[in-house]
Amino acid sequence: MNIKTLLKLLVETESPSHDKAAVDRVGVIVAEEARKLGGQIETIPNKETGNHILARFLPARPSTFDLQPSILILCHMDTVFPLGTIQKTPYREEGDKIFGPGTLDMKAGIVIAFAAVESARRSGLNRPVALLCTSDEEIGSHTSRALIESLAKESALVLVMEGALLDGSLKTWRKGTGGFSVTVRGRAAHAGGDHQAGRNAIEEMSHQVIAIQKLTDYEKQTTVNVGVIHGGTVSNVVPEEARIEVDVRVMLPGEWERLESEMQKLKPMLDGTRIEITGGLNRPPMPFDDRMKSTFEKAKLIAAQIDMELKAGGTGGASDGNFVAPLGIPLLDGMGAVGEGYHSEREFIFADSMEQKAKLIAELIKEW
Repeated sequence: MNIKTLLKLLVETESPSHDKAAVDRVGVIVAEEARKLGGQIETIPNKETGNHILARFLPARPSTFDLQPSILILCHMDTVFPLGTIQKTPYREEGDKIFGPGTLDMKAGIVIAFAAVESARRSGLNRPVALLCTSDEEIGSHTSRALIESLAKESALVLVMEGALLDGSLKTWRKGTGGFSVTVRGRAAHAGGDHQAGRNAIEEMSHQVIAIQKLTDYEKQTTVNVGVIHGGTVSNVVPEEARIEVDVRVMLPGEWERLESEMQKLKPMLDGTRIEITGGLNRPPMPFDDRMKSTFEKAKLIAAQIDMELKAGGTGGASDGNFVAPLGIPLLDGMGAVGEGYHSEREFIFADSMEQKAKLIAELIKEW
Protein backbone atom coordinates (compact mmCIF):
# COMPACT_ATOMS: atom_id res chain seq x y z
CA MET A 1 0.00 0.00 0.00
CA ASN A 2 1.33 3.43 -0.95
CA ILE A 3 0.31 5.60 1.98
CA LYS A 4 0.63 8.92 0.15
CA THR A 5 -1.48 7.68 -2.75
CA LEU A 6 -4.23 6.55 -0.39
CA LEU A 7 -4.03 9.78 1.62
CA LYS A 8 -4.37 11.87 -1.55
CA LEU A 9 -7.41 9.84 -2.63
CA LEU A 10 -9.10 10.24 0.75
CA VAL A 11 -8.36 13.97 1.03
CA GLU A 12 -9.61 14.65 -2.49
CA THR A 13 -12.78 12.66 -1.74
CA GLU A 14 -14.36 15.41 0.33
CA SER A 15 -16.65 14.35 3.16
CA PRO A 16 -18.43 17.12 5.11
CA SER A 17 -20.34 15.64 8.04
CA HIS A 18 -23.82 16.73 6.92
CA ASP A 19 -23.45 15.39 3.37
CA LYS A 20 -24.33 11.69 3.62
CA ALA A 21 -23.52 10.89 0.00
CA ALA A 22 -20.09 12.50 0.31
CA VAL A 23 -19.17 10.64 3.48
CA ASP A 24 -20.45 7.39 1.98
CA ARG A 25 -18.03 7.86 -0.93
CA VAL A 26 -15.18 7.77 1.58
CA GLY A 27 -16.83 4.76 3.20
CA VAL A 28 -16.66 2.86 -0.10
CA ILE A 29 -12.92 3.56 -0.35
CA VAL A 30 -12.35 2.52 3.26
CA ALA A 31 -14.31 -0.72 2.85
CA GLU A 32 -12.44 -1.63 -0.33
CA GLU A 33 -9.05 -0.94 1.27
CA ALA A 34 -10.00 -3.09 4.26
CA ARG A 35 -11.05 -5.94 1.95
CA LYS A 36 -7.66 -5.82 0.25
CA LEU A 37 -6.10 -6.43 3.67
CA GLY A 38 -8.35 -9.41 4.36
CA GLY A 39 -10.84 -7.60 6.59
CA GLN A 40 -14.37 -8.79 7.24
CA ILE A 41 -16.52 -5.75 6.41
CA GLU A 42 -19.75 -4.66 8.01
CA THR A 43 -21.51 -1.54 6.78
CA ILE A 44 -23.73 -0.08 9.48
CA PRO A 45 -26.56 1.80 7.72
CA ASN A 46 -27.26 5.30 8.92
CA LYS A 47 -30.06 7.55 7.71
CA GLU A 48 -28.90 10.74 9.41
CA THR A 49 -25.28 10.85 8.26
CA GLY A 50 -22.94 8.57 6.35
CA ASN A 51 -22.87 4.83 7.01
CA HIS A 52 -20.33 3.58 9.53
CA ILE A 53 -17.75 1.04 8.37
CA LEU A 54 -16.52 -1.74 10.66
CA ALA A 55 -13.65 -3.95 9.52
CA ARG A 56 -12.47 -6.94 11.53
CA PHE A 57 -9.05 -8.47 10.95
CA LEU A 58 -8.62 -11.95 12.44
CA PRO A 59 -5.49 -13.96 13.21
CA ALA A 60 -4.63 -16.88 10.96
CA ARG A 61 -5.15 -19.30 13.85
CA PRO A 62 -8.73 -19.29 15.23
CA SER A 63 -7.53 -20.52 18.63
CA THR A 64 -5.66 -17.26 19.13
CA PHE A 65 -8.80 -15.32 18.27
CA ASP A 66 -10.76 -17.27 20.87
CA LEU A 67 -8.29 -16.42 23.64
CA GLN A 68 -7.66 -12.71 23.19
CA PRO A 69 -9.92 -9.64 23.11
CA SER A 70 -9.46 -7.34 20.15
CA ILE A 71 -7.67 -4.07 19.78
CA LEU A 72 -10.10 -1.40 18.59
CA ILE A 73 -8.92 1.39 16.30
CA LEU A 74 -11.24 4.41 16.06
CA CYS A 75 -11.28 6.67 13.01
CA HIS A 76 -13.78 9.12 11.57
CA MET A 77 -14.37 9.79 7.90
CA ASP A 78 -16.18 13.12 8.12
CA THR A 79 -14.55 16.55 8.06
CA VAL A 80 -15.62 20.13 8.80
CA PHE A 81 -14.92 21.36 5.25
CA PRO A 82 -17.74 21.97 2.74
CA LEU A 83 -17.66 20.52 -0.74
CA GLY A 84 -15.44 22.58 -3.03
CA THR A 85 -12.78 23.32 -0.42
CA ILE A 86 -10.35 21.03 -2.23
CA GLN A 87 -10.39 23.41 -5.21
CA LYS A 88 -9.40 26.33 -3.00
CA THR A 89 -6.83 24.47 -0.89
CA PRO A 90 -5.76 21.41 -2.90
CA TYR A 91 -3.79 18.46 -1.65
CA ARG A 92 -0.10 19.25 -2.03
CA GLU A 93 3.27 18.08 -0.78
CA GLU A 94 5.81 20.72 0.21
CA GLY A 95 9.09 19.54 1.68
CA ASP A 96 8.34 17.39 4.70
CA LYS A 97 4.71 18.50 4.91
CA ILE A 98 1.46 17.43 3.28
CA PHE A 99 -1.34 20.01 3.07
CA GLY A 100 -5.03 19.62 2.35
CA PRO A 101 -8.45 19.83 4.02
CA GLY A 102 -8.84 16.94 6.42
CA THR A 103 -5.26 15.67 6.17
CA LEU A 104 -4.72 15.90 9.91
CA ASP A 105 -8.32 15.54 11.04
CA MET A 106 -8.32 12.77 10.15
CA LYS A 107 -7.75 11.24 6.75
CA ALA A 108 -4.11 10.57 7.70
CA GLY A 109 -5.34 8.67 10.75
CA ILE A 110 -7.27 6.28 8.51
CA VAL A 111 -4.19 5.73 6.34
CA ILE A 112 -2.01 5.09 9.39
CA ALA A 113 -4.50 2.54 10.70
CA PHE A 114 -4.42 0.60 7.43
CA ALA A 115 -0.63 0.74 7.26
CA ALA A 116 -0.40 -0.59 10.82
CA VAL A 117 -2.80 -3.45 10.11
CA GLU A 118 -0.90 -4.33 6.95
CA SER A 119 2.38 -4.40 8.89
CA ALA A 120 0.87 -6.48 11.70
CA ARG A 121 -0.52 -9.00 9.21
CA ARG A 122 2.87 -9.35 7.48
CA SER A 123 4.53 -10.25 10.77
CA GLY A 124 1.71 -12.62 11.73
CA LEU A 125 -1.34 -11.07 13.33
CA ASN A 126 -1.56 -12.58 16.80
CA ARG A 127 -4.88 -11.11 17.93
CA PRO A 128 -8.04 -9.68 16.36
CA VAL A 129 -8.14 -6.04 15.38
CA ALA A 130 -11.34 -4.08 14.82
CA LEU A 131 -11.23 -0.88 12.78
CA LEU A 132 -14.26 1.38 13.11
CA CYS A 133 -14.60 4.34 10.75
CA THR A 134 -17.50 6.58 11.73
CA SER A 135 -19.32 9.31 9.87
CA ASP A 136 -20.32 11.95 12.42
CA GLU A 137 -17.48 12.68 14.86
CA GLU A 138 -17.25 16.34 13.90
CA ILE A 139 -20.91 16.90 14.77
CA GLY A 140 -21.03 15.06 18.09
CA SER A 141 -20.98 11.33 17.22
CA HIS A 142 -24.67 11.08 18.04
CA THR A 143 -25.29 8.09 15.77
CA SER A 144 -21.97 6.35 16.47
CA ARG A 145 -21.57 6.69 20.23
CA ALA A 146 -23.44 3.52 21.19
CA LEU A 147 -21.45 1.53 18.61
CA ILE A 148 -18.16 2.94 19.88
CA GLU A 149 -19.01 2.10 23.48
CA SER A 150 -20.21 -1.40 22.61
CA LEU A 151 -17.04 -2.26 20.67
CA ALA A 152 -14.81 -0.70 23.32
CA LYS A 153 -16.27 -2.96 26.00
CA GLU A 154 -15.08 -5.98 23.97
CA SER A 155 -11.54 -4.63 23.62
CA ALA A 156 -8.24 -4.90 25.44
CA LEU A 157 -7.09 -1.53 24.12
CA VAL A 158 -8.67 1.34 22.18
CA LEU A 159 -6.55 3.50 19.86
CA VAL A 160 -7.99 6.83 18.72
CA MET A 161 -6.49 8.06 15.47
CA GLU A 162 -6.85 11.79 16.10
CA GLY A 163 -3.72 13.81 15.39
CA ALA A 164 -0.97 13.98 18.00
CA LEU A 165 0.16 17.23 19.58
CA LEU A 166 2.65 19.25 17.56
CA ASP A 167 5.59 17.94 19.58
CA GLY A 168 4.41 14.38 18.91
CA SER A 169 2.86 13.86 22.34
CA LEU A 170 -0.11 11.54 22.70
CA LYS A 171 -3.30 13.01 24.11
CA THR A 172 -3.62 11.47 27.55
CA TRP A 173 -6.29 13.87 28.78
CA ARG A 174 -9.12 15.78 27.18
CA LYS A 175 -11.79 18.03 28.57
CA GLY A 176 -15.42 17.02 28.41
CA THR A 177 -17.61 19.08 26.11
CA GLY A 178 -21.19 20.23 26.22
CA GLY A 179 -23.29 23.28 25.65
CA PHE A 180 -26.45 25.23 26.25
CA SER A 181 -28.88 27.08 24.05
CA VAL A 182 -30.49 30.02 25.85
CA THR A 183 -33.51 31.86 24.48
CA VAL A 184 -34.95 35.05 25.95
CA ARG A 185 -38.49 36.08 25.03
CA GLY A 186 -39.71 39.62 25.54
CA ARG A 187 -42.42 41.72 23.92
CA ALA A 188 -42.21 43.47 20.56
CA ALA A 189 -43.21 47.11 20.23
CA HIS A 190 -42.56 50.11 18.00
CA ALA A 191 -39.23 51.60 19.04
CA GLY A 192 -40.44 55.16 18.50
CA GLY A 193 -44.17 55.21 19.05
CA ASP A 194 -44.65 52.64 21.82
CA HIS A 195 -41.20 51.96 23.26
CA GLN A 196 -42.37 51.70 26.86
CA ALA A 197 -44.75 48.84 26.01
CA GLY A 198 -41.91 46.67 24.75
CA ARG A 199 -39.70 44.25 26.67
CA ASN A 200 -36.28 44.18 25.03
CA ALA A 201 -35.05 40.60 24.73
CA ILE A 202 -31.55 41.73 23.77
CA GLU A 203 -31.29 43.90 26.87
CA GLU A 204 -32.36 40.97 29.01
CA MET A 205 -29.95 38.67 27.25
CA SER A 206 -27.07 41.06 27.95
CA HIS A 207 -27.58 40.50 31.68
CA GLN A 208 -27.64 36.74 31.15
CA VAL A 209 -24.49 36.72 29.00
CA ILE A 210 -22.51 38.43 31.75
CA ALA A 211 -23.81 35.98 34.37
CA ILE A 212 -23.06 32.96 32.18
CA GLN A 213 -19.53 34.10 31.32
CA LYS A 214 -18.78 34.38 35.04
CA LEU A 215 -19.33 30.62 35.44
CA THR A 216 -15.85 30.03 33.98
CA ASP A 217 -13.41 28.77 36.63
CA TYR A 218 -9.85 28.52 35.37
CA GLU A 219 -8.61 26.88 38.57
CA LYS A 220 -10.99 23.99 37.90
CA GLN A 221 -10.12 24.03 34.16
CA THR A 222 -13.73 24.91 33.40
CA THR A 223 -14.54 27.30 30.59
CA VAL A 224 -17.91 28.69 29.56
CA ASN A 225 -18.04 30.62 26.31
CA VAL A 226 -20.98 32.49 24.79
CA GLY A 227 -19.94 32.04 21.19
CA VAL A 228 -23.05 32.85 19.15
CA ILE A 229 -25.78 35.45 19.62
CA HIS A 230 -28.87 36.24 17.56
CA GLY A 231 -31.61 38.75 18.28
CA GLY A 232 -34.03 41.27 16.86
CA THR A 233 -35.28 41.98 13.37
CA VAL A 234 -34.88 45.68 12.52
CA SER A 235 -33.62 48.63 14.58
CA ASN A 236 -36.98 50.34 14.99
CA VAL A 237 -38.63 47.36 16.69
CA VAL A 238 -38.11 46.44 20.33
CA PRO A 239 -36.74 42.88 19.92
CA GLU A 240 -39.06 40.14 21.05
CA GLU A 241 -36.49 37.32 21.01
CA ALA A 242 -32.76 36.76 21.47
CA ARG A 243 -30.79 33.53 21.50
CA ILE A 244 -27.26 32.49 22.41
CA GLU A 245 -25.21 29.32 22.03
CA VAL A 246 -22.86 28.47 24.88
CA ASP A 247 -19.83 26.17 24.67
CA VAL A 248 -18.78 24.37 27.87
CA ARG A 249 -15.50 22.53 28.64
CA VAL A 250 -14.99 20.65 31.91
CA MET A 251 -12.20 18.54 33.35
CA LEU A 252 -13.11 17.74 36.95
CA PRO A 253 -15.85 15.40 38.18
CA GLY A 254 -18.95 17.27 39.24
CA GLU A 255 -18.23 20.41 37.22
CA TRP A 256 -20.87 19.73 34.61
CA GLU A 257 -23.46 19.16 37.32
CA ARG A 258 -22.44 22.46 38.95
CA LEU A 259 -22.82 24.36 35.70
CA GLU A 260 -26.12 22.72 34.89
CA SER A 261 -27.43 23.72 38.32
CA GLU A 262 -26.20 27.31 37.95
CA MET A 263 -27.74 27.64 34.51
CA GLN A 264 -31.12 26.52 35.80
CA LYS A 265 -30.91 29.20 38.51
CA LEU A 266 -30.78 32.02 35.97
CA LYS A 267 -33.71 34.39 36.40
CA PRO A 268 -34.92 37.31 34.25
CA MET A 269 -33.79 40.77 35.33
CA LEU A 270 -36.52 42.63 33.43
CA ASP A 271 -40.21 42.25 34.17
CA GLY A 272 -42.14 40.71 31.33
CA THR A 273 -39.30 38.59 29.96
CA ARG A 274 -38.68 34.89 30.32
CA ILE A 275 -35.75 32.51 29.77
CA GLU A 276 -35.67 29.05 28.18
CA ILE A 277 -32.56 26.86 28.59
CA THR A 278 -31.75 23.59 26.88
CA GLY A 279 -28.53 21.64 26.51
CA GLY A 280 -26.45 18.77 27.75
CA LEU A 281 -23.05 17.16 28.08
CA ASN A 282 -21.98 15.66 24.76
CA ARG A 283 -18.66 14.07 25.74
CA PRO A 284 -17.56 13.33 29.33
CA PRO A 285 -14.02 14.26 30.43
CA MET A 286 -11.08 12.01 29.62
CA PRO A 287 -8.83 12.58 32.66
CA PHE A 288 -5.19 11.62 33.14
CA ASP A 289 -6.19 9.19 35.90
CA ASP A 290 -4.48 6.07 37.22
CA ARG A 291 -5.76 3.90 34.37
CA MET A 292 -4.58 6.37 31.76
CA LYS A 293 -1.19 6.65 33.48
CA SER A 294 -0.70 2.88 33.54
CA THR A 295 -1.85 2.54 29.91
CA PHE A 296 0.57 5.23 28.79
CA GLU A 297 3.48 3.74 30.75
CA LYS A 298 2.85 0.31 29.22
CA ALA A 299 2.74 1.83 25.73
CA LYS A 300 5.92 3.76 26.50
CA LEU A 301 7.75 0.53 27.34
CA ILE A 302 6.52 -1.14 24.15
CA ALA A 303 7.55 1.89 22.08
CA ALA A 304 11.03 1.79 23.61
CA GLN A 305 11.48 -1.69 22.12
CA ILE A 306 11.46 -0.08 18.67
CA ASP A 307 13.51 2.93 19.79
CA MET A 308 10.57 5.32 20.01
CA GLU A 309 10.05 7.70 22.91
CA LEU A 310 6.47 8.51 23.79
CA LYS A 311 5.43 11.75 25.45
CA ALA A 312 2.17 12.55 27.21
CA GLY A 313 0.09 15.68 26.73
CA GLY A 314 -3.49 16.84 26.58
CA THR A 315 -5.97 19.27 25.07
CA GLY A 316 -9.21 21.09 25.74
CA GLY A 317 -10.66 19.58 22.59
CA ALA A 318 -12.68 16.37 22.69
CA SER A 319 -12.73 13.17 20.63
CA ASP A 320 -14.46 9.80 20.58
CA GLY A 321 -11.90 8.79 23.20
CA ASN A 322 -14.01 10.75 25.68
CA PHE A 323 -16.74 8.11 25.32
CA VAL A 324 -14.30 5.29 26.06
CA ALA A 325 -12.60 6.81 29.10
CA PRO A 326 -15.50 6.36 31.58
CA LEU A 327 -15.77 2.67 30.63
CA GLY A 328 -12.43 1.83 32.27
CA ILE A 329 -10.95 0.46 29.03
CA PRO A 330 -7.24 1.10 28.33
CA LEU A 331 -7.13 3.97 25.87
CA LEU A 332 -4.53 5.87 23.84
CA ASP A 333 -5.53 9.00 21.94
CA GLY A 334 -3.58 11.18 19.53
CA MET A 335 -2.33 8.10 17.66
CA GLY A 336 -2.67 9.82 14.30
CA ALA A 337 -0.29 12.03 12.37
CA VAL A 338 1.67 14.98 13.72
CA GLY A 339 0.68 18.33 12.25
CA GLU A 340 -1.05 21.63 12.78
CA GLY A 341 -3.85 23.86 11.53
CA TYR A 342 -6.91 21.83 12.50
CA HIS A 343 -10.10 22.92 10.72
CA SER A 344 -8.35 25.61 8.66
CA GLU A 345 -6.89 26.13 5.20
CA ARG A 346 -3.46 25.79 6.86
CA GLU A 347 -4.05 22.16 7.92
CA PHE A 348 -1.04 19.93 7.33
CA ILE A 349 0.81 16.86 8.56
CA PHE A 350 4.47 15.92 8.67
CA ALA A 351 4.71 13.14 6.10
CA ASP A 352 7.15 10.97 8.02
CA SER A 353 4.85 10.86 11.05
CA MET A 354 2.53 8.47 9.20
CA GLU A 355 5.13 5.73 8.92
CA GLN A 356 6.31 6.31 12.49
CA LYS A 357 2.82 6.00 13.92
CA ALA A 358 2.02 2.95 11.79
CA LYS A 359 5.15 1.27 13.12
CA LEU A 360 4.14 2.11 16.70
CA ILE A 361 0.60 0.80 16.31
CA ALA A 362 1.79 -2.42 14.69
CA GLU A 363 4.06 -2.97 17.68
CA LEU A 364 1.25 -2.26 20.13
CA ILE A 365 -0.94 -4.81 18.35
CA LYS A 366 1.84 -7.36 18.61
CA GLU A 367 2.91 -6.75 22.21
CA TRP A 368 -0.17 -5.53 24.13
